[in-house]
Amino acid sequence: MKWQKEEQQKWFGVLAEFDSTAELYHACEEVRDAGFRKWDAHTPFPVHGLEKAMGIPASKVPWIALVCGMTGAALGMLMQWWTSVVDYPLVISAKPLFSWQAFVPVTFELGVLFGAVGAIGGMLALNKLPMHYHPLFNSARFERVSDDKFFISIEAVDPQFDPEKTTAFLKKIGAKHTEMIEL
Repeated sequence: MKWQKEEQQKWFGVLAEFDSTAELYHACEEVRDAGFRKWDAHTPFPVHGLEKAMGIPASKVPWIALVCGMTGAALGMLMQWWTSVVDYPLVISAKPLFSWQAFVPVTFELGVLFGAVGAIGGMLALNKLPMHYHPLFNSARFERVSDDKFFISIEAVDPQFDPEKTTAFLKKIGAKHTEMIEL
C-alpha cells in the first residue's frame, strides 16, 4: 500500500483524448457513473450540457454575489444613517433625520459594487485562479485542446485511481489515446 501511494505521488494522473463532443459527453457520463471524483473534461469550446454529464452541482457564485451585494447595500444604508442621525444630525427644512428615500442611490450603488467584487472574487477563489502552472501543460497532445481535441483528465489523488485500471477504463469507454502525466 505504501509503495502504491509513493507511486501515485509522482503522477498527476492520466489524460485521455477523444475526437468529438459526443464521444466526450458519453465518456464523461461513464466516468461519473464509475464513481471518480477528482477529474475534469477539457474542450476547445463550451459543450452544452457537459456539466450535467459530469455531475457538477450548481455554482455557488450567485450566492456569494447575493451575500456580498446585500452586505454592501446594508453597509451603505448604515453608513448614511450613522452620518445623518448619530454623527452629524442636522434638521433641514423640518425633514426627518433619517430620510431613507435620499439614501437609495448610494445604497444601490454599494450593493452593486460589493456584489460585482464578490462575484469576481468568488469565481477566482472557487476556480483556484490564478494558476500559473498545471501539470497538463507538459503534455504535447494537450496543446490541441485549444484547437480541435477533447480530453478527460483523472487525477492520481482520486481514491479510485489506479494507473493501469484507470487507463484501461478510459480506453474501454472510447479514448483514442491515453497518457500518464507526471507532476
